[in-house]
Amino acid sequence: MQRVIFAVVVLLVVLGSLPAFAQASPPSEASRKAELVAAWQAASAAGVGGPKDVTLIDQATLKLPANHFFVPQAEGARVLRALGNVVNDAGFIGLVVGTGPNDGWIVVIRYIKEGYIKDDDAKNWNADDLLKNLKDGVEETNKDRIARGFPEMQVIGWVQPPSYDAPTNRLVWSLLAKDKGEADNAAKSINYNTYALGRDGYFSLNLLSNSERIAGDKAVAHELLGDLAYNVGKRYEDFSASTDRIAEYGLMALVGGVAAKKLGLFALVAAFVLKFAKVILIGLAVVGAGMLKFFRRKPRSDAADGAV
Repeated sequence: MQRVIFAVVVLLVVLGSLPAFAQASPPSEASRKAELVAAWQAASAAGVGGPKDVTLIDQATLKLPANHFFVPQAEGARVLRALGNVVNDAGFIGLVVGTGPNDGWIVVIRYIKEGYIKDDDAKNWNADDLLKNLKDGVEETNKDRIARGFPEMQVIGWVQPPSYDAPTNRLVWSLLAKDKGEADNAAKSINYNTYALGRDGYFSLNLLSNSERIAGDKAVAHELLGDLAYNVGKRYEDFSASTDRIAEYGLMALVGGVAAKKLGLFALVAAFVLKFAKVILIGLAVVGAGMLKFFRRKPRSDAADGAV
């Protein structure tokens, strides 16, 4: 029965989450560059640096560490769109970026209030089946990326197979992906996904990195996941079967269907932003040295060929 419900949820997500487009042609490279600069400038002005306790709506608090910078909802969504991502504003909380000298990552924070997520199916899930669902989901989001002039993405395999820690109600998984047509030896996009389950829903903390950096960057995702604490009354263990809503899908859907199709997979689109690194630096002055270094780093092998 759980697998049947999961299949229905995936189908509904696919049919109900794809935006319509009336664009005659993709935006020009110049307009994309200008929007990315403006988005980072707005983010720099609106954000706050750690150490700082950041309130995450009415659900939790994030103890933002030093050398971390939090960008709120509106400005964070604008940055993600400028980087070529589909952003569903419902549930999006904000971004965290690193300001340390070696940082080159972004963490996307969402809260999905769809009820208590039962975790029983973590005992029986199949990583191969989940991987296929994720690949199908990326093919759907590619339609939007093409319409806006960004390259299609391709999922290659697992970086971190799904792992669920029942005592803390934390889920972690990660994929290896690349732009279609990208050289096999180029740095690959990484979405390192962590989830914290609560009474009314769950937080998703999605770290954006690449295959050359993920070995070190994944520690950031685990640290932030540990720094997120639900408020009393909102914790997973506060669930009341007599009064609370139970989600229509289980934990498996956070890896298979909902995560890929409803929440979306994100990318930094490094080949594009690196072409305009000097201009983009203007909008990053407040964010700090770490993100400046990200935009200065060596371009991917496809950047010279004009792939964006």
